[in-house]
Amino acid sequence: MHADQIATPTGQDMKRGSEMNEISIINDGAIYVEDELIVSVGKTDEVLAELRRKNITKFDQVIDSTGSAVIPGLIDSHTHFLYAGYRLNEFYERVSGSSYMQIMQNGGGIQATVDATREVTYEKLKQLGLQRLNEMIEQGVTTVEGKSGYGLDQETEIRQLRVLQELNLAQPLDIAVTYLGAHAVPPEFQHNSEEYLNLMIDEILPQINEEKLAEFVDVFCDEGVFDYEQSQKLLEAAKKLGFKVKMHADEIANLNGAGLAANIEATSADHLIKISSEEIAKLSEKKKTVATLLPCTAFCLQENFAPARELIDNGCAVALASDYNPGSSFTCSIPLIIALASFKMKMTMGEVLTALTLNGAAAVNAADKKGSIEAGKVADLVLLKYPDYRYLMYNTGSNIVKKVIKSGKSVFEK
Repeated sequence: MHADQIATPTGQDMKRGSEMNEISIINDGAIYVEDELIVSVGKTDEVLAELRRKNITKFDQVIDSTGSAVIPGLIDSHTHFLYAGYRLNEFYERVSGSSYMQIMQNGGGIQATVDATREVTYEKLKQLGLQRLNEMIEQGVTTVEGKSGYGLDQETEIRQLRVLQELNLAQPLDIAVTYLGAHAVPPEFQHNSEEYLNLMIDEILPQINEEKLAEFVDVFCDEGVFDYEQSQKLLEAAKKLGFKVKMHADEIANLNGAGLAANIEATSADHLIKISSEEIAKLSEKKKTVATLLPCTAFCLQENFAPARELIDNGCAVALASDYNPGSSFTCSIPLIIALASFKMKMTMGEVLTALTLNGAAAVNAADKKGSIEAGKVADLVLLKYPDYRYLMYNTGSNIVKKVIKSGKSVFEK
């Protein structure tokens, strides 16, 4: 109670266009939590008066938030955090001028991480995952999407998904699990991508469905990976089995991936560096798909940034995420995302907050339960060391998280 400011978007679904800048502000605020859920939010005196009327006068814990702004738990809705093997030399090759595709063609890129991940043990993979999740908690992340995609064979992909499911139980963060076997064409199928596609559809997806190992299925629809028709075939097969679908789209070249995402009503279309104005119009018209932008990736690849302003100004819902991975974005830095989105993508701080909370929740199909500070939602909260949420941008590049509460319980304090 006595938070200098409670700052949150509101609602049960994604916010589009100008709605993204609508942030509810409560000064001298309080939040009453019971059984992991938010019961009441408002000014401290009003919340306490309401509780007295209900004869609630004793609390298991009282947190004095004087001097702090409180925001919803942050949601990193696109990551590849579970892998083995780093690509340090490749990073410096790229900084020196080699392109992402050139590195892939020379045996680097995704395949380098695939080789290392195929070799690592289950327990080592779990240990690596825990270390990275702890990094995220310290930055205010309470829900994260985690993808497979560094196995590209049935055995390793299933192992990755099982580790993700176990990690979901073993630590505080909620993990939305995504199967991304279509991250690249493995070398054993290099000249027959259709055969690999059929393996995923006929054998791997049914096993994942039977074991309930993933909620989402994703595909890398781009130049040198999977084309429009192959992506459509995979995602339609996934939807028939009951999976929700996502897409890596329009990152390296425009194959109309965002258009496919809109047509197939994907939960999110991600990257979108090369998205066309026609696709933006389609995303706006269909209203089912969150445009998830990954500014750290564009920054590390020295690419143009996705057109956040055009997307928002045309009524689309935009989320922001880290794309944490060992190749194109070896960072889960929320402060870096905020700085790039603000200064390079021209998003307002209200839009950034919505993109990292309510719209991030929509991108993992959880906006009815998370992403805002409202009665009935999960008590995922972040206390900042400053009294106004806009310090997230103003204290540029710095982690100003003071305390993280997940499902009503403190999980990090600085």
